[in-house]
Amino acid sequence: MILADTGFWLALLNRRDAFYRQAAEAAQQWAGEGFVCSWPVVAETCHMLAVGLGNDAAVRFVNDLSRGACEIMELPPQSLSRMHKLMFKYSDLPMDLADASLVVLAEELGEGRILSTDERDFRAYRWKNSKPFKNLLISND
Repeated sequence: MILADTGFWLALLNRRDAFYRQAAEAAQQWAGEGFVCSWPVVAETCHMLAVGLGNDAAVRFVNDLSRGACEIMELPPQSLSRMHKLMFKYSDLPMDLADASLVVLAEELGEGRILSTDERDFRAYRWKNSKPFKNLLISND
């Protein structure tokens, strides 16, 4: 499973987005492995789609999710403590709840591959305190 961040979804669903081509190619290339995200990512994506493209775009995104475009992983309630620590640690960027949830999800799944347009932050974030993310949308090798 590959982690999918809000920026990936926004780019994939908006042909005018600067990262649309990369997102579309990545979606095709990695679809066989499946995508995973968290409820905070879904909420953030829906909000940003509704504000930027209109409510119909958010409705289409939810429909895509209901048809299996991405697995939405539940995080246990004790994950909030870890997300709080991460948000405090990375407050200089700052880290939002959606990003913190993806770091926790990486730790839960043991998976650091991600699709994100947020190059700066996901270069800085570490899962399990020391493991870097590998952004498959923007090469960071």
